[in-house]
Amino acid sequence: MKRTPRRRLSRRTSLIVGAAAVLGIALVGGAVNAATLAARSAAAPGGQGALASATATASTPTRTPTPTPVVTTRDEAVPEPVPFERASVEDSSMPRGQAVVTTAGQNGERTRTYRVTRTDGRETKRELISDVVTVPPVTEVTAIGTYVEPVAPPPAADPGGCDPNYADACVPIASDVDCAGGRGDGPAYFDGVARVVGRDVYGLDRDRDGLACER
Repeated sequence: MKRTPRRRLSRRTSLIVGAAAVLGIALVGGAVNAATLAARSAAAPGGQGALASATATASTPTRTPTPTPVVTTRDEAVPEPVPFERASVEDSSMPRGQAVVTTAGQNGERTRTYRVTRTDGRETKRELISDVVTVPPVTEVTAIGTYVEPVAPPPAADPGGCDPNYADACVPIASDVDCAGGRGDGPAYFDGVARVVGRDVYGLDRDRDGLACER
């Protein structure tokens, strides 16, 4: 039987084959090492959970915390004027129609206290907690006169028939008296000059100098 002679591999071919074998062993070893490391990581305390948590933390954005509002409360006192009132009283010692202020009016003062709440420096609430009149007002008083001077009664008639409103001469008592020599139509006339001491009932004192029928 004739034997087929074996072909000898060249030195270059042998080197390539050897290198490929070494590379295959290295790749297999790397895969085994990676699997081993993963198994060790999973078996270690907090292995995969810690890894997942670290990954999640790295991917979640950081949130800015919401600032807490600053709330302050204080009491605020506000003074306010209290207007005075007016009153009047009758005074019989003063003539009617006359008015005099006997007591001057004066405004008072009250204090309102508010509880003010501010949020971040802005007023958000105002509550009235007290209202006190600290200075009472003074009422203005005006006196109103009511006195009326009584009318003097006319003088009594002269027994001699002369009008008592005239003196120094006898002016007759009649429904009307005119100065003698004038344009009057009577029915009675007075000839002379008389002094008016009461009312010039006949209008004999034309120039109102106190003398009747003076020419």
